[in-house]
Amino acid sequence: MRNMKYIICTALLFGSLISFGLDATQLVKQVRAKLEQVSDYQAIGKLKTDVAFLKIPISKVQVFYKKPNLFRIKKEGGISLLPKGGVSVNLNGLMINEDFTVVDAGTTMLNGVSTRIVKLLPSNENADVVITTLYIDETQLLIVKSITTTRDNGTYDMQMKYGKYAKLGLPDQVIFSFNTKDYKLPKGVTFEYEAGEKPVSPKDKMTNKKGRVEITYQDYVINKGLADSIFN
Repeated sequence: MRNMKYIICTALLFGSLISFGLDATQLVKQVRAKLEQVSDYQAIGKLKTDVAFLKIPISKVQVFYKKPNLFRIKKEGGISLLPKGGVSVNLNGLMINEDFTVVDAGTTMLNGVSTRIVKLLPSNENADVVITTLYIDETQLLIVKSITTTRDNGTYDMQMKYGKYAKLGLPDQVIFSFNTKDYKLPKGVTFEYEAGEKPVSPKDKMTNKKGRVEITYQDYVINKGLADSIFN
């Protein structure tokens, strides 16, 4: 049944691709090329969470990224967030794998910006990510929003705001939202807690269905080289 749904979805999206042409593919390639200017970065920012099963104050964090898919958010002596599986709060991780079909889904206004809607459908039907929808500012080649559906962690979305580092595709702010009822913490992220920071009961996780993680970046150090050991 799952395979049949996948075949039907692929057929519909492929038909849409033919009708819209290949412009969307070129757009995705250009956005990808912009992001690939960044081989690694270290950033300082603030992390704000609104998640039913976590009680964490606004925290100063360090964020690390290294091609192709190493990513870590760390607060000294406290919370350590490590995305796994199909879940990522890292924009660069959205298009690591080039093995997908690109589908043009039209345009829409998003926060006053005209955006192109593009869907990425993985060629591997067993991939963790089922489909990703990107909202792209064509003028600046920036992803301003993404919606990703995964097999194990439901659907989540990210919204990005840009400023000083827009030329490299790096956001000033990322807002990550998800449904806590669908989100499986052991596979999605792992946390270490310090005094006063503790998970809430599973019952609370089920009742509050929306989770939100907001990262506001203050500064980036880009392409200076990072050791793999940072991500262990």
